Amino acid sequence: MAATRLIAMHKNIGKSVGQCLAARTDYAKDEDKTEDGKYITAYACNVDIVEKEFLDSRNEYIRTTGREYKGDIIAYQIRQSFKPGEVTPEEANAIGFETAMRFTKGNHQFICCTHVDKDHIHNHVIYNSVNLHCDKKFRDSWFCGIGLRRLSDMICLEHGLSVIEPYKHKGKKPIYQKSYRQDIRDAIDKILEGKPKNLEALLSELVKSGYEIKRGKHLALRGHGRKNFVRLKSLGKEYSLEALKNKIEGSLEIKDSKQDISFDLLVDIQEKIKQGKGTGYVRWSKKFNNKAMMKTLLFLNDRGIRSYAQLKEKADVSATDFRKLTDGIRALETKIDGPGKLRKHMINFNKTRAVFEEYKKSRYSKKFFEAHREEITKCRAAKNAFNEYGKKLPSIKELNNEIGSLLQEKKSLYKDYYIKRDDNKNLQEAKRNVEMFLQIGAKDTEKKIERSKPSR
Repeated sequence: MAATRLIAMHKNIGKSVGQCLAARTDYAKDEDKTEDGKYITAYACNVDIVEKEFLDSRNEYIRTTGREYKGDIIAYQIRQSFKPGEVTPEEANAIGFETAMRFTKGNHQFICCTHVDKDHIHNHVIYNSVNLHCDKKFRDSWFCGIGLRRLSDMICLEHGLSVIEPYKHKGKKPIYQKSYRQDIRDAIDKILEGKPKNLEALLSELVKSGYEIKRGKHLALRGHGRKNFVRLKSLGKEYSLEALKNKIEGSLEIKDSKQDISFDLLVDIQEKIKQGKGTGYVRWSKKFNNKAMMKTLLFLNDRGIRSYAQLKEKADVSATDFRKLTDGIRALETKIDGPGKLRKHMINFNKTRAVFEEYKKSRYSKKFFEAHREEITKCRAAKNAFNEYGKKLPSIKELNNEIGSLLQEKKSLYKDYYIKRDDNKNLQEAKRNVEMFLQIGAKDTEKKIERSKPSR
């Protein structure tokens, strides 16, 4: 049983985004609560510098899109509390990691920290509001919290845990009103059932149903009594012009399986039976495993993989390549950090040099220092940095060019990173499914052999 809650994290007044991220992640990673970091796992980020990586992604998002809002959400937290005595810390962390992965669909960096300092073991999952491509942000809504709780319950069931029973109110059930867009979708679906000859026939039927059509760059509809037109493409991918044409003509676009393969990890049925699962769960899990294995086999066939040895070799090579690429990106980020700090010191020095000269003329007056403490401190820090640099200082323009070329190199590496990350994820999950499938097969064979032995 897990009580789950989704919390949006905002920037605190008087603190920078980096300070806020550090405060939240430091609490989640508290060594006293996680047994010296034993129960901490991460996805697409380094646990030690997670706040820096979140901040880098946010800065890249702002630089790329130009979008920055007052009161912006900087990260999200999932709190997942378990019934006392029902799970071990290891299993709680695994459930938290799986919940975060499936909820974010692997599109956001996150850390999963399991706290064991209280009777009820609980997870603090903090995930970045900016996606891995740094071009979109997670869009929160009231329904996200409901979806998260349902997903958490589903994963708890898969792990053989109990779930919280929904509150049964004695009064009337609430009545939910369908949205305007859903009305349009329903109207289109109803016309499609009649198999119109072409797209024009479908639009003609919509006009008869009371909808007004606006043609132009984007086809749009407006219902009776409505003020605004609604574009077809805003109804979802299945209702775009191209998708509707394909539905009417009976030809569905075949997607590239390499890009659209999504795996469901197999369920260990024998382990679930040991945990007390009944025959109904066994029937469901067998169907689930069959579907998941068919997706895996389609992926392997598409990649030309014919044996487990070949799959293992490709998965191991992919993991090594991905690790090298990740290490290369981190090394490049460290390389960018040097000229970035030097540039900051040079800018600070130019701004505070005049104040420091006045400080010298005052013969290092304590009163003058207290009045200009911040400027003098920055100027001294800049001078120390210049002394440590130990050679002729470059111009700010030269540093900008150096940082720009390094950022361009990082950007090109990230293009390769996303491709290799997805490829590695697919290969590792396919390998896991095949290993699980072979293990299940071996267990079934052992049971058959045991049954066939003559009794003494």
